[in-house]
Amino acid sequence: MDDNIRMGGFQILPPVIKNLLIINALFFLAKLVVQNFGIDLDTWLGLHYFSAPDFHIWQLVTYMFMHANFGHLFFNMFALWMFGAVVENYWGTKRFLFYYFATGIGAGLVHYAVLGYTLQPDLNLIDAFVANPDFTNFANFYQQNHISGLTPEFRRHLSECYSYLSANPNDAQALNAVGDQLARLKDDLTNIHVIVGASGACFGVMLAFGMLFPNSQIYLYFLIPIKAKWFVLGYGLLELIFGVTGTADGIGHFAHLGGMLVGIILILLWRRNDQQRSQDVDEWY
Repeated sequence: MDDNIRMGGFQILPPVIKNLLIINALFFLAKLVVQNFGIDLDTWLGLHYFSAPDFHIWQLVTYMFMHANFGHLFFNMFALWMFGAVVENYWGTKRFLFYYFATGIGAGLVHYAVLGYTLQPDLNLIDAFVANPDFTNFANFYQQNHISGLTPEFRRHLSECYSYLSANPNDAQALNAVGDQLARLKDDLTNIHVIVGASGACFGVMLAFGMLFPNSQIYLYFLIPIKAKWFVLGYGLLELIFGVTGTADGIGHFAHLGGMLVGIILILLWRRNDQQRSQDVDEWY
């Protein structure tokens, strides 16, 4: 694609960017207001794990408009404007709007696909025991689960249950009681995972800027010049490293990578289709 940004008819705040900034700000203000009444909008609008009791399909879209704090909102919106205004001017409103939501939804899907890879085996062990509460299934869960974050008290309780049931494997009442506890544990394990923010979509927009204008200069910390393609590549590699090493910083690194991945797929598909249409036109004439 072009290395230079086309400035003819350039809008500093094109329609989609302007409305996204306004809507995100309104959602943040609404969150601040209703929390004074004991209402947590993240519970309803943040994206939960797909098997969580609090998951709803609309969260795949609404989570992009929720932010943890003002800093989270500010830096996402600044990045959206910084890269997105140029991309929207270049692509036009319809393509940019589709791209924004596609990368945002894709980011959430990738985030929970990666989480499910580690979480789902333990959930399957719980499901097997709850569906058939016998000692064998409980022993499988007790010996094979890799659940982190359990309180020392609950771990001690599980150990006591295991010791008792080892000696009394046919105690149906005890087995059912443990099954009820593990069913509640599953709900807790899935509900605690909630992602909010437009970061995944913003990373997709940043990726688009880097692919459309690879040699444009970006100034790191407003001082250090770097070409857009190296900036995007470096940021992507950092997100991959942080995601793989599992840094406990509360940031959805794989959501960021997911937004970039969906962005690459869309842009490559559009490039191929645009080239095909161009060839068809040339053949017609």
